Amino acid sequence: MTDNNSELNALPVSEKYYPKGNYEIMRKEAMENSDKFWSNIASELSWSRTWDSVLDWQPPFAKWFTGGKLNACVNAVDRHVKTDKKNKAAYIWEGENGEKRVLTYSDLYREINRFAAGLKRLGIKKGDKIAFYMPMVPEFAIAVLAATRIGAPFTVVFSGFSASALSERINDCEAKLIVTADGLYRRGKILELKKIVDEAVPSSPSVQNVVVLQRAGNSVNMVDSRDVFWTDLVNYSGNENEIAQSLYVEPEPVDSDHPLYILYTSGTTGKPKGVLHGTGGYLTWAYATTRWVFDIQDDDVYWCPADIGWVTGHTYVIFGPLLHGATSIMYEGAPDYPNPERLWQIIERYKVTIFYFTPTGIRALMKFGDALPGKYNLNSIRTLGTVGEPINPAAWKWYFNVIGSGRCPIVDTWWQTETGGIMISPSTNLGLVPLKPGSGTFPLPGVDADIVDENGNSLPPKEKGFIVIKKPWPGMFLTLYKDPERYKEVYWSKFDGMYYPGDYAVRDDEGYFWFLGRADEVLNVSGHRLGTIEIEDAIVSHDAITEAAVAGKPDKIKGESIVVFCVVHNDYTPSEDLKHELKKHIRKEIGPVATPDDIYFVNMLPKTRSGKIMRRVVKAVASGSEIGDVTTLEDGSSVEEVKNALTEFSKSLD
Repeated sequence: MTDNNSELNALPVSEKYYPKGNYEIMRKEAMENSDKFWSNIASELSWSRTWDSVLDWQPPFAKWFTGGKLNACVNAVDRHVKTDKKNKAAYIWEGENGEKRVLTYSDLYREINRFAAGLKRLGIKKGDKIAFYMPMVPEFAIAVLAATRIGAPFTVVFSGFSASALSERINDCEAKLIVTADGLYRRGKILELKKIVDEAVPSSPSVQNVVVLQRAGNSVNMVDSRDVFWTDLVNYSGNENEIAQSLYVEPEPVDSDHPLYILYTSGTTGKPKGVLHGTGGYLTWAYATTRWVFDIQDDDVYWCPADIGWVTGHTYVIFGPLLHGATSIMYEGAPDYPNPERLWQIIERYKVTIFYFTPTGIRALMKFGDALPGKYNLNSIRTLGTVGEPINPAAWKWYFNVIGSGRCPIVDTWWQTETGGIMISPSTNLGLVPLKPGSGTFPLPGVDADIVDENGNSLPPKEKGFIVIKKPWPGMFLTLYKDPERYKEVYWSKFDGMYYPGDYAVRDDEGYFWFLGRADEVLNVSGHRLGTIEIEDAIVSHDAITEAAVAGKPDKIKGESIVVFCVVHNDYTPSEDLKHELKKHIRKEIGPVATPDDIYFVNMLPKTRSGKIMRRVVKAVASGSEIGDVTTLEDGSSVEEVKNALTEFSKSLD
């Protein structure tokens, strides 16, 4: 065998078939020979039993790799400790208060086994549900992977949710165990998580035990026979055989469609939807998309600041990076605390090479100017990514030029909780297409995406419509937990045979996808359909504005009128002249139909702790309707900001 062939055999299977740069080949193969394509990808994971068939498609329900058995923890950790990656850093963790820790793959392996043994001693077995309500610390990932090791499906409840929201989710999935902490650090304060859990448990009859990590050092109430400290659970003392069993837990092989996790996603109305993901298809998709989009190499230091409480944290903080044996940064706390330099300090300190952040976070840091990031050496970065919502061109250009010094590609990713992973994005592994600021570019291999009208007819370029996915893909969720009829109604009833994610989009003449916001946020102004995102993009392209949120309010003549709330750059001063200038700017960028009736200047917009603008809150305030649950807001005073802006405007009319 020649040296060249030896090198080829050392590559992962998919790269044998598809060398870097062959995006079109992969796209074609995934569409025309789907079974072979996904078999090649899935075979790179560790399976205890290979599958009988690649896809069992009973529209709208899909089962991937049926008959196959595997374990998520084995794929994320065990297989790496058998290689030279065993002493490689899996997580480099930093706390908001300056604490630092490094966990290697061997460290992870040891701690996962210890916690898995503790779970078994509490009586948790395959199929039992576990709820997590945790801070962003390494124990979060350890506990999640320990659950998967024993085949226990889990649900993560974001640590910003209230006791009632926590209880609602626990009750829906009937979790037997909650894993939490005494508290977490956020903007220099301790948020007492255990107290919230104590409020939730009395109305959650399925809960038998609560495991408490002592993170923040504050005192907590421990209920006898129910609550146990993390350290007591894992520091097991017994006879020699029992100690040995606590150091290694045999991983439980599960069916490919065995539930891996349930993640609840809230709409503007109604009960939270329990998005149920399986194991084999989801892991295959997480593995493939992490490679295609980020092209993680052995010497990379990857950082996605998302909280594990959201799907981005599931797929691209835990599973995707670990499946590749990558080194990831994990950070607990606000990205701009104690100052807006925190992100750039961390990137410089750990020489981050891949940085995957939110457009809202980028815009929030833009207002402090170029000088702050300029103080730090960010030359280690080779790839920048965005997630959570469409990025406006102005923020894209700042990110590219200031943070990436004009040399790093930006992978602008579109996906959602239900898709399991990235669907539309540039690919640094398969060969980058020319990038366009604000566009997600093209679907990844295996994603048959289209833009259609109200009747499901494919639209030509430059016509706005609804994005749909026409074929199943491995990362797709199995169903809505305990509610298959709602699954069919919400996602599959609008367009026959097509998955409808609820987003509004348009393609340009070259086929690039541009996302215009949620379809239910599209405004109908004098018969013209305008995406809130496209108006926000136009506003933020003005040098004076760093962030904006657009909403509609009822108008007897137009149907809806446009209301804008915006944050002004530090170098500018809010004024009536600036309002007039912004209206002229929007008319120039989009046209007269997009001219706002009202523009309000605020110091902050309502955002979740994950950095996303809560547009439904803005819309509710603008239209005078019920605001609803705002438990996940980073700062409740932001709602008052928006309300006060409206009040001041009303006074000016008197």
